[in-house]
Amino acid sequence: MTEDDVPTTADDVPDEIVRSIHIDADAQTVWDIISEPGWFINDGSYTEHDISSEDGVSRVIDPNVGEFTIGTEELDPPRRAVFRWLGGTPGSLDDFPSNTIVFTIEPEGQGVLLTVRESGFARLSDDAAERRRRFEENAEGWVEELAVARGLAVSAR
Repeated sequence: MTEDDVPTTADDVPDEIVRSIHIDADAQTVWDIISEPGWFINDGSYTEHDISSEDGVSRVIDPNVGEFTIGTEELDPPRRAVFRWLGGTPGSLDDFPSNTIVFTIEPEGQGVLLTVRESGFARLSDDAAERRRRFEENAEGWVEELAVARGLAVSAR
């Protein structure tokens, strides 16, 4: 039996991803990056986005991967930013269950520790295989996106 043959159940899909990266930059520099709604919608390298915002909801258009709706839940400069998004599915925030993404910036050595905590996978779909796919894609994606943030912050110094 291969891994693909093993049935996936709701219990098999974690609800939360947590990833951290040390960045050799000050908190304000990192904040300037992570406080932009949808900065993390990329394909391994940073892409400028067309962003329009109204009443805490931003429509983010990435030229490579499409359009996303991002809700800004909390901005606490330069420590914490909280966004709500659709877990990779374009559309209205009201149309789909959404994930919450919390970024925290903490002093660490000569720089900061940037941590992302994305939660809400358990309610993204009734299909366990779909939840699993989204979880695995995002778990891998956060490694890339945190590296993008580090690259942007280091080049901004």
